[in-house]
Amino acid sequence: MKLTKYTHSCVRLERDGAVLVLDPGTFSEVEEALDGAHAVLVTHEHADHLDRGRVLAQMKANPELVLYAPAALAAQLRTDAGDGGADRIIDVEPDTAFTAAGFDIRSFGGQHALIHPLVPLVANVGYLIDGAIYHPGDSFVVPNGVSVQTLLLPIHAPWSKVGEVLDFVIAAGAERAYQIHDALLNDKGLATVEKHVDRIGKLYGTEYRHLAAGESVQL
Repeated sequence: MKLTKYTHSCVRLERDGAVLVLDPGTFSEVEEALDGAHAVLVTHEHADHLDRGRVLAQMKANPELVLYAPAALAAQLRTDAGDGGADRIIDVEPDTAFTAAGFDIRSFGGQHALIHPLVPLVANVGYLIDGAIYHPGDSFVVPNGVSVQTLLLPIHAPWSKVGEVLDFVIAAGAERAYQIHDALLNDKGLATVEKHVDRIGKLYGTEYRHLAAGESVQL
């Protein structure tokens, strides 16, 4: 399987001609990520994870593209899409399993991590793809009952601190980790956090590697 990281939390997975994209947000190269895609998974409604206008435009342009999102968000998107793809926007509930573009998907969590008591919480689902690759969205929920091979790690966020990032790496116990949710840090800040992740990850058996925007790896 080929994994390509785009800016921030957007990731593209390709296998045997099938293309699955996660969280194409406002910081991301939406059109490039969704080029020829068959399905898109959205963890939650925040703009840095879903650029509604650009994604809905891609839905209209590509009649094969199916979008999966938490139920309340999916309902909003169906209203916005109208006849430009509303029938291809599917509700996702936590703790369910389904198939998207030929990939086996399991959903976890259900709630965005707390930013502040005065900032409203929204629904958030993490996605485990083919029992191996985990994208948590904006949450540190660890999938239960499974062994994660590849962790997409939210490296920095308004809702986290470095210690929580490290605890998530330890708890997930993945073989390897690549960073997501990194657009809010400059290069020096990112390097500082990654140094901790690399060192602590190795202590617990997780190999960490930084991926530049547009860079791909084979899994």
